[in-house]
Amino acid sequence: MSDRLVELLKCFSLKARVFQTGPLCHSASFDQVAGVGYIHVLQTGRLQVRSQAHAALQFDEPVLFLYMNPTTHHLTPQGPDVEMVCASFEFGAGLNNPLARALPDVVVIRLADIPALERALALLFIEAGDHHCGQQAILDRMMEVIIVLVLRDLMDQHRLQFGLLAGLADDRLARAITAMHAEPAREWSLEALAETANMSRARFANRFREVVGTTPGAYLGEWRLTVAQSLLRQGKPVQYVADVVGYASASALSRSFRAHVGRSPREWLKRDQKSTG
Repeated sequence: MSDRLVELLKCFSLKARVFQTGPLCHSASFDQVAGVGYIHVLQTGRLQVRSQAHAALQFDEPVLFLYMNPTTHHLTPQGPDVEMVCASFEFGAGLNNPLARALPDVVVIRLADIPALERALALLFIEAGDHHCGQQAILDRMMEVIIVLVLRDLMDQHRLQFGLLAGLADDRLARAITAMHAEPAREWSLEALAETANMSRARFANRFREVVGTTPGAYLGEWRLTVAQSLLRQGKPVQYVADVVGYASASALSRSFRAHVGRSPREWLKRDQKSTG
């Protein structure tokens, strides 16, 4: 089967920025900022995490927790020996992508439960404790790798029961979803998608809605607009974008944009650039 993440990640530009390494001596607060997520790795010590988005969390062992969507949260060390690595990240402007919509408010994984990350985290901690040329760039790239590894772990270990990653964790649904990701311009029928998944049409439609949370047709339409937004941010002409994502004309794409986003592609892009600039 094709790589379940490659076509999805190809559409977005993941950029991380590590801003905390070592002891966390005082409480720290992080405001909700459009387009910004956070990943925190607790190496040692006890930590309390508070947010209006979820019940208070208390950690007393190594743990990784991630906010894919913009979320105000507060970290409070519960002793003098709290060691952490923290980073902010952007997953495409506005985090407007299926991954952000599919994940819960906060993803929490005990480090003991993710052996596949052991080597990457060990290198991250070693680099965070040193002070060499290029450290910031190395830490940032390593954190981007860790985020991708976390997404892979969520699929491989079936940690989510609902949403896009749950769909990609299902071998049959993954074939259809990956095909839509790879060929958004194709005129996918329900029959063709069901055949790709090696399922009956009725079984595929029911299973897709049950796991992903929407219909195959609705997901395809959302994915086309997601790809369109990514291409528009890259400066591609509207007609080119329409061709790539399967619209008959630039005006057809504009109508879809207005119906789903409330603005034309050019109006949306102008507002998007203003909000992220």
